[in-house]
Amino acid sequence: MQRTLVMIRHAKSSWANPLQSDFDRPLNDRGEKEAPEMGEKLKSLHIIPDLIVASSAKRTRQTAKRIAKEVGYDIDNIKWEEKLYHCIPSVFEELVSGIGDKVKILFIVGHNPGITEFVNQLSPEFSVPNMPTCGVVAAHIEAKEWSNFSIANRKVFLFEYPGNEHHIH
Repeated sequence: MQRTLVMIRHAKSSWANPLQSDFDRPLNDRGEKEAPEMGEKLKSLHIIPDLIVASSAKRTRQTAKRIAKEVGYDIDNIKWEEKLYHCIPSVFEELVSGIGDKVKILFIVGHNPGITEFVNQLSPEFSVPNMPTCGVVAAHIEAKEWSNFSIANRKVFLFEYPGNEHHIH
């Protein structure tokens, strides 16, 4: 069975208030515009999530909500995960492996550098030096169950980010 994992880095955030904690930094104007645009792009490609899991930092919450709105996902059903805040790749892997099998398409919204490292481990033919803000990497996972994620055959089929048209097929 084919499942789809969509990894999304939060949109551009604001550094307007230097005293603000990193966790509480909001999106800036560009980020607020680009997050819905990426949601629209995913919808146009018929990549609609059964579940969205996001870091509970402010910029990831704002990004997840804007994308959810565009793809028609109920924002009340977004699962907030504090452990995704600046996590290492193995935390993403652990999370994915624990997802219920009713979920066919999973969106995860996270942060650099962990998200760049994680997407670079998805399939040998794909690598990106730095996941751009609001960047999206989607992979097909050949697995009957998400718990088989680490040993499953995985293929990145989409890499998109604002201002770029870069499809992988």
